[in-house]
Amino acid sequence: MSKNETFIHSSAKVHAQAKLDAGVWVGLYSIIGQDVSIGKNTKIEAHVFIDGQTEIGADCHFSPFSSIGTGPQDLTYRGEKTLLKIGDRNKFREFITVNRGTVKGRGKTLIGNDNYFMAYSHIAHDCIVGNETTFANGATLGGHVTVDNFVYISAFSSVHQFCRIGKHAFIGGYSVITQGVLPFCLVAGSRPVFLYGLNIIGLRRRGFSNERIKVLKEMFKIFFYSDLNTTQAVEKIKEQFSQSEDKDEILDFIQSSQRGIIKKTAEKWDEESE
Repeated sequence: MSKNETFIHSSAKVHAQAKLDAGVWVGLYSIIGQDVSIGKNTKIEAHVFIDGQTEIGADCHFSPFSSIGTGPQDLTYRGEKTLLKIGDRNKFREFITVNRGTVKGRGKTLIGNDNYFMAYSHIAHDCIVGNETTFANGATLGGHVTVDNFVYISAFSSVHQFCRIGKHAFIGGYSVITQGVLPFCLVAGSRPVFLYGLNIIGLRRRGFSNERIKVLKEMFKIFFYSDLNTTQAVEKIKEQFSQSEDKDEILDFIQSSQRGIIKKTAEKWDEESE
């Protein structure tokens, strides 16, 4: 088939009112609902179910047994029309579930561009996922979670409702996140979750200079490793790092946090346990 042709396997069920752009490919036994729109050159493999008011961008890829745009897993949901909007060049592997929003929340679930969702990952209602994130196998978001750009969530980790994960953060495997994760952080664990400092490997891969990483380390020492409380640490960072390009990202995150921020460090835990 050419780039301008749409292919629908004879066993697939695509509603007559669904909107498929040029180059969309729909595999055998897949089902596309009435209110779905799919952008150019997106590939829907076998046994994929896409329903509800779902808007999908260009060049996405959905692997077998994905369930996309279904109603929110919320006991108060009564079948209201809500939205799932997915950007461009996203890859969804096998057995992924993504739910639409709720009327009591944002009314929509939003996913940006260039994300990679590995098998069995789940994105619940009213979540916002940015750009260029990676969800490893079984990574799970509760409702109303925000995941900023360039985040990596490792295998079988879960994020509690209303939490936010800051840019360039890394969450280790099998973690249970119940508070916000500051941008640039590496955290892991469950009851409690520990901070392990900066996500240095991830930052270097993203082109952060040694000088920029050094400044971030100095800010982190003030916020996480000093005896200052949060208010005092914020004021000191404002004064000491007025020229840092990352200062505002960190301070805005702190000041807008709804559930607090993970602050317990592995070093402090070791000291308290002695």
